[in-house]
Amino acid sequence: MTLSDVVTAVSRGGELRAGGTDVVARSLIGRATGPFVDLGAVPGIRGIEWRPDGSARIAAMTTVAEIAADPKLRAAYPALTMTAGGLATPQIRAAATIGGNLLQRNRCWYYRNPRFSCTQTGGEGCPARDGRHLYSVVIDQGPCVAPHPSSIGMALLAYDALVEVHGRGLLPVAELYGDGSDPTRDHLLGPAEVLLAVELPVPVAGERAAYHRAIGRAEAEWPLVEAVARVVADEASGAITAVAVAVGGVAHTPLRLTEVEAAFTGVDTLLAAADQATARCRPLPQTGYKVALLRDTVLEVLERASGVVCDIPEHGSRTD
Repeated sequence: MTLSDVVTAVSRGGELRAGGTDVVARSLIGRATGPFVDLGAVPGIRGIEWRPDGSARIAAMTTVAEIAADPKLRAAYPALTMTAGGLATPQIRAAATIGGNLLQRNRCWYYRNPRFSCTQTGGEGCPARDGRHLYSVVIDQGPCVAPHPSSIGMALLAYDALVEVHGRGLLPVAELYGDGSDPTRDHLLGPAEVLLAVELPVPVAGERAAYHRAIGRAEAEWPLVEAVARVVADEASGAITAVAVAVGGVAHTPLRLTEVEAAFTGVDTLLAAADQATARCRPLPQTGYKVALLRDTVLEVLERASGVVCDIPEHGSRTD
């Protein structure tokens, strides 16, 4: 099957299937009805390509497990590989693809229950907003309160990465999701638009990174809050020259926390920087607990990535 065949099939109502970890689950409850168009047979959309300038292109069908295990990627883009290695289970990581992770659908139990109707299923309103929303957003962007499930999207925001889309060329990862105000979908690609690859910038020397997810059980759980931090330090002096922080599980889109980055200036401002993570919070009645959890998760990754000792009395640095 060629890429042209795929575009023709989806323009006629087909639904793309990459690793199948999300599509198959939705098909079992009638939220994905096909016909399915398998991307696995399309040549040239799997693998990691390194450019002469040291930057990387990751094709859409490359699995999450491949990304997590690649030593060259780990050295160049540690925030991405840490995130990839921390999500889901080994079995899912082996099947799930980077493109599928970016474009997966949300895990709201109302959307996933065929007995309910909402804006995501062609109906009206958001039953979670006035119903049970314990795991919903704490940064309220619009009518739909389902958090976006893409951990990879969060990590790529921290790198200012681009995505290559058939028919549209390169666009920032953030443009896949917009501002979260469209309640009808989880990404903004059209039905005949195919994500082909992710383009990462030239690696930065001296980068350190940390990823952490707050979850309700020991492993294999969707995050209540997750965060990733990139900290760049001068190799000679050790002084921090740049920081990037992104979060997931808290809004209808993955988010880059520029206010945290701006506040992070050194040893005396670690806690003050983490406090800025809550600047956009507008919790729902049942998600107020996520405000402190968001701040603490951001504090965790900032401390681990920077090596700066947290300015909370008796707070020790984690080594895991």
